[in-house]
Amino acid sequence: MDSLPRFEALKAELLALLTADLETLERAQKGAFEAATHEEAKPENSKDTRALEASYLARGHALRLEDLRAGLREVSSLGAGRFDDDSAAASGALVTVEEDGATLSFFVAPYGGGHKLGAGRIQVVTPRSPIGRALNGKRVGDECEVAVEGRRRELSIVAIRG
Repeated sequence: MDSLPRFEALKAELLALLTADLETLERAQKGAFEAATHEEAKPENSKDTRALEASYLARGHALRLEDLRAGLREVSSLGAGRFDDDSAAASGALVTVEEDGATLSFFVAPYGGGHKLGAGRIQVVTPRSPIGRALNGKRVGDECEVAVEGRRRELSIVAIRG
């Protein structure tokens, strides 16, 4: 557990991943917008919906961009908590659990769930995710059950730190 990255390193890594996601999505949104507004996108007949479909895609990308930018702001403003083994798990905590003899680590963050940090050893979970909700407020020694993808998982909390 001691070899796991600290809060600032985890936050920086997550911000870098989210920034890369943002850049990729901005390029995709720009391409969809250009496809929707390009002169050659004008319908050739009443059944030609290419421009309409591209505009729907561009709008979806724009909404996703708004969400991602808000998430970046949330993660950027996440302050280092003073977590230790006497603390309750909350946003900003690195929570280590045991499950069926395996040790797993979760970084609780306001955004970016599913990303892997620390060379793939740490999974980001949000407080809104099933695992994040199950861990929230728990302390070392607590156990929690969570249903993920139709499977019931039992997690035993072995460490909490910031």
